[in-house]
Amino acid sequence: MPQIIHERPEDAVLIEPLLDKCFGADRFKKTAYKIREHIKPLRELSFVTCEGDQLLATIRYWPILIGAVTPAVLLGPIAVEPALQGKGIGIALIRRTLDVAIELGHRIVVLVGDPEYYGQFGFLSASAHGLQLPGPVEDRRFLVKECGVGALKNVSGMITGAPPPESSEGHVATKPETNRLIATLPAFAPPADT
Repeated sequence: MPQIIHERPEDAVLIEPLLDKCFGADRFKKTAYKIREHIKPLRELSFVTCEGDQLLATIRYWPILIGAVTPAVLLGPIAVEPALQGKGIGIALIRRTLDVAIELGHRIVVLVGDPEYYGQFGFLSASAHGLQLPGPVEDRRFLVKECGVGALKNVSGMITGAPPPESSEGHVATKPETNRLIATLPAFAPPADT
């Protein structure tokens, strides 16, 4: 049974060959790749679909700014193993990751893709909302999704890559660290039986 999970470090060596199979090496010339050139994907929004040790699909989101002030995310690329396309894997991956993006408070998602496919997820013309890309793109394929009512109100301008906000990433505590932390916690009485 395929599972959608966060991208793991070991998935990186499988993702690039999958993207090559799906989009070819020319993908690096596209405007969306130019936007992502000097930024990193958001780890919390980088997912893969796996079955056992086989990578079936990948999706990433990238931090961007609209008009140099409004934060948003750029969806893509999403790739599904060619032999498995049309089986709902991509749809499930997009739906799940959009739900996570909304849960995390992202209000605007931008992408370049076929409106006939992405319309089912609520994506509409980005140009009609006054958004622009810093390079050539087929206008009908430049799309945006408003993830909260009014998220696009008074938002327009050029899309640029944005470094993710600084965060203090933690680490998984070792057993000795966990034991030390537990030892510092105050004791409490178990609930009384009623």
